Amino acid sequence: MLKIGIIGFGLIGGSIARAIKARTEAEIYAMSRSEGPLKDGVSAGILTDWSQNDFSLFSECQYIFISTPVDLIPGYVEKLLPYISKNCIITDVGSTKYGIYKKMQQFKDVKFIAGHPMAGSEKTGFAAADEHLYENAFYIVAPNENISPEERKAFKELVMLMGAIPLEIDPKRHDHIVAAVSHVPHIIASALAATVKQLDGEDELMHTIAAGGFKDTTRIAASSPEIWTSISFENRDEILSVAQSFIDIFCQYKKDIENNDKAAFYDRFDDASRYRDTFAFKRRTDDYHTLSVDIADEQGILAKIVSLLSQNGADIKNIGIINSREYAGGVLQIVFDSKEQRDKSAVLLKQAGYSVK
Repeated sequence: MLKIGIIGFGLIGGSIARAIKARTEAEIYAMSRSEGPLKDGVSAGILTDWSQNDFSLFSECQYIFISTPVDLIPGYVEKLLPYISKNCIITDVGSTKYGIYKKMQQFKDVKFIAGHPMAGSEKTGFAAADEHLYENAFYIVAPNENISPEERKAFKELVMLMGAIPLEIDPKRHDHIVAAVSHVPHIIASALAATVKQLDGEDELMHTIAAGGFKDTTRIAASSPEIWTSISFENRDEILSVAQSFIDIFCQYKKDIENNDKAAFYDRFDDASRYRDTFAFKRRTDDYHTLSVDIADEQGILAKIVSLLSQNGADIKNIGIINSREYAGGVLQIVFDSKEQRDKSAVLLKQAGYSVK
């Protein structure tokens, strides 16, 4: 029987519990500062048992997810040591990896896998937990040196069980990457919201007319201040480096406007726009296998294609329409988790008369 422990039963920990419980008969044990979410977890049929301070609760667990701010993790590990088995794997879900990876090396006999599910929400708490949160999301994995190949493989299989895609990355490089694609954008969103608050008049007209673009850009500013303060100072050096790069680039845009250099400004916008359009299906070739289908702009075309592939056993990992100047009706891009699935689907679509690349 798979037995899972979770310390910190909010959005991330709760979503892990929901994802695993929805797919297995695992027993799940949780600890949290608040009693309410733990009781809710039991009522929902997700938790087997819970405690707010008794670490013996986790004595039979094969895996323990510590879903707390990263600076609290070593303290929890020390409290777990008297109770867990030598084969128990402890893992975290923090947004920074190098610091905790190094700190955990002080626990010579602890099996630790630094982890980071690249999924989340501006919402917080167990009430926002979702069993589908990790589906098709990258899940960063950085095992310590005492993790065997078999244990590494088993943990990745657990990650895939949750619907996520495990991706092993050096912890130092991970921190630089997430500073650029997650941490600094969160700070920028918060700063932009603060700027509008400061500039708004007593009639709060800016607040009143703020539309979709502003709300989309600042959505992540609604995230937990506690979590993002911890993340930002834990990943201080990488954030400062990336933030300086952002400031330098932003100042180039500002200088173009000051100099009335419309051509340079246009080129920057155009280059960034083209790069942004590649994000939807940018992939590592060993993780994703994609094919493109030229489709007409007609009602029901997407449903026809999905139905054709599903009826023939294709496992679609992601799907979307990318508009471009080259395709009058847009191009459909479909992502599969294996070359075999992609190649089989390409044959089916060609036989049905579609143009496939």
